[in-house]
Amino acid sequence: MHSTIEAWIDDLVDHVDDAQASAEFQEWLDVQSRFHDYSHRNTLLINLQCPEATKVAGYNTWRNKFDRHVQEGESAIWIWTPIITKQCPKCKNSPSYHEQSDCEYDEMSPDEWSKGFVGFKPTSVFDVSQTEGEPLPELETEATGDADDLVPTLEDAATDIGVTVRIVDADEWKHGDAMGVCKYRSKRDLQPVVEAKARENQADLAVTLVHEFAHALLHSDATDEAERSKREVEAEAVAYIVGRYFELDTSGSAFYLAAWQDEDSDAIQDRLG
Repeated sequence: MHSTIEAWIDDLVDHVDDAQASAEFQEWLDVQSRFHDYSHRNTLLINLQCPEATKVAGYNTWRNKFDRHVQEGESAIWIWTPIITKQCPKCKNSPSYHEQSDCEYDEMSPDEWSKGFVGFKPTSVFDVSQTEGEPLPELETEATGDADDLVPTLEDAATDIGVTVRIVDADEWKHGDAMGVCKYRSKRDLQPVVEAKARENQADLAVTLVHEFAHALLHSDATDEAERSKREVEAEAVAYIVGRYFELDTSGSAFYLAAWQDEDSDAIQDRLG
């Protein structure tokens, strides 16, 4: 069995290389690069106002970069963006606030001042679900096949490994475009809780559960955001291997891994040590 798993890992590495080189993946990467990375504070603001948000951008950005338009009647999501403008070298205020202050700096005219950060302003953004127009490219990552009774079997196995499992109806799902999450009861009670979005495709649901189980077993004490890509590689590679063992088509894992893999694809073998 060990040699079989090694062969499957070799296959996975080859699949990831192929996925990264594909035109489909390059198009997806191009679109992703047009989205802004929001600060932790703005991410919290977005989640508070629109918990189901997955991809957000400004009104003009949707129109000019994605050929999509905000639908009439949609409510904006408000975030803070920095104000960069001419700045007094002494009091650090913008020209208008400098005039109202007691600062007596007059060695250079405001037209000659360098630009700098002077504060924040509220700015509106919208989630993709509030827009319409050209579709955004999606990567096909779903597992397929005959899962038989694999989902209830995994639910039963959760008790043995100390994991609570919840299959959540789609209309009650609060985790955006994620298909599963692994969290904990509280900061004091670190028993893993795995939630997965209900769907008709039981093979994909099973592979999602395995992915989140891997997080629960491997990453309970890992919180470093910089290491997140490595954790996702480990969890999805485990899901790929277990899925293959049960004769599911988990080739879609290659696109998922290609999206997260920030090292040479051969490093996947090291992550699975």
